[in-house]
Amino acid sequence: MEKTPVSFYIVRFNDCDPLGHLNNGRYIDYFLNAREDHLRDHYGIDLRDWVSKGIVFVVSQHEIRYLRPVLYNDRVAIQSALIGWDEHSLMVEMLLFDADRRQLKAVMWTRFTRIDPRTGKRVAHPEDFMEWINGTLVEGVDAEKGMSARVEVLRG
Repeated sequence: MEKTPVSFYIVRFNDCDPLGHLNNGRYIDYFLNAREDHLRDHYGIDLRDWVSKGIVFVVSQHEIRYLRPVLYNDRVAIQSALIGWDEHSLMVEMLLFDADRRQLKAVMWTRFTRIDPRTGKRVAHPEDFMEWINGTLVEGVDAEKGMSARVEVLRG
């Protein structure tokens, strides 16, 4: 199973500020859209199907580092990976690179918390879901050290 899927996107004009830079708020949309694409294309997960089965995750936290500008019409690569989990949540790292994947432009960590859609309260992952977690988890990312330490590692 692919643990670090990548997809490519063109930065659109309406996503940019008047100077032609990708608007800071739009990074979240690009990252989350990429993760949804990765779930569908690499893991066969359709979020509508999950919701119909009562499998619901909500975003409970984002942390973003903007490292280099992303400009109008740039072709970018976005990689996502499951880097951690606990009883109720998943931690996903998303990296935005130039199209050649040589220059890291932004990093986002998102915590997705599993909830019961009927109550809105968080719930534990069922045992059968642990197989997916174990099959996709990327080892060696120490989220406990924080985003700054991770950026240093990524920049090498």
